[in-house]
Amino acid sequence: MTTTLLDLAAILLALAAAFGYLNHRWLKLPHTIGLVVIALFASMAVLALDLAVPSLGFRATVRGAVEGIAFPEILMKGMLSFLLFAGALHVNLGEFARRKWAIGAMATIGVAISTMLVGTAIYLLAGLAGLPIPLAYCLVFGALISPTDPIAVLGILKTIKVPPSLEAKIAGESLFNDGVGIVVFTILVAVAAGTEAGDALSAAAIGQLFVTEALGGAALGLATGFIAYRAIGSIDEYNLEVLITLALVTLTYSIAIAIHVSGPISMVVAGILIGNHGKQFAMSATTRDQLFTFWSLIDEVLNSVLFLIIGFEILTLTFTGQTFLLMALAIPVVLAARLTAVSVPIAALSLRKEFTKGAIPVLTWGGLRGGISVALALSIPDFPQKDVVLAMTYGVVIFSIVVQGLTFGRVVRRMVG
Repeated sequence: MTTTLLDLAAILLALAAAFGYLNHRWLKLPHTIGLVVIALFASMAVLALDLAVPSLGFRATVRGAVEGIAFPEILMKGMLSFLLFAGALHVNLGEFARRKWAIGAMATIGVAISTMLVGTAIYLLAGLAGLPIPLAYCLVFGALISPTDPIAVLGILKTIKVPPSLEAKIAGESLFNDGVGIVVFTILVAVAAGTEAGDALSAAAIGQLFVTEALGGAALGLATGFIAYRAIGSIDEYNLEVLITLALVTLTYSIAIAIHVSGPISMVVAGILIGNHGKQFAMSATTRDQLFTFWSLIDEVLNSVLFLIIGFEILTLTFTGQTFLLMALAIPVVLAARLTAVSVPIAALSLRKEFTKGAIPVLTWGGLRGGISVALALSIPDFPQKDVVLAMTYGVVIFSIVVQGLTFGRVVRRMVG
């Protein structure tokens, strides 16, 4: 029987609702973390059943269904646009502007530092573990795992009280370093593929690609966001204004893909414009309530589905003892690189201004990874060690969501007081 898009949506939404209910009634974990945990237990149950009664072929059936979701395509060319726009709507532009240098430094210099550190460390460790990975693909792993995931980060920030100055840095960095990280990932994948084919990209070509993707995405988001802002300001009909924002998201992201600029950066810029100037100067009180409620609901539903899929992705992986070892080693490597990537920009900027007490440990532990890293890893062109990269990515993401997510509030209270 062929599985249609409606069938897939029905299964995912039904599971998200059922698991969400179980979590709300009994586990009482933060919603997205609870979905990941329950999906992980369900995946383990599938693996245990397959080991007990292999003749049923249960794991193969479920694995085929999970692989059939086409996660990278659905997230990167569908869900991501809505999730980033919804998150950017809530960014306070005033707080963001006051901390623009810290956010900008962590989203650019920080991502570059972390990519290099993670890539180099994994290259050395993989060789020692007997699973050598080409340096180019180790750097690709560094690029996909270094940016914090705005979807995971913003989801946790909803449940924890963080000082406004730190919240602005965490949210702003996660939104922008996600876009920067995807651009860096795209460039490094092209470099890795070119290296394998003996056709390496020049430094000038790499620089041009980065500028085109990043600045082009920002310009596109500003242009389409401004058009939507003017359209919303000229009417007072909240149903139509919500429709305009939906058209803004889908059309802008489609154009970004077509002209090869950064769709995530365009979504963040457009969302900040509508969520600040649009909210203040172009919307009535009724429109503000209806529009922000609508996008909060979209955010909640898509987040539920996304984190549910993350929990089930374990069924698509192939594990060996060496793979488990690299998964375990990747977690402290990524945390150490995150600490360095946060500390260097903040130490440099501290020469000019003071930062909130405990900023470095809070920013380090609050740098959650999520579905975007998994989707990027799945989208890497096939190469011999791809399963190892997928396993390391999954290990870091699950540790990040479950362990860091559940303890982040404690870290904030201890470090900030």
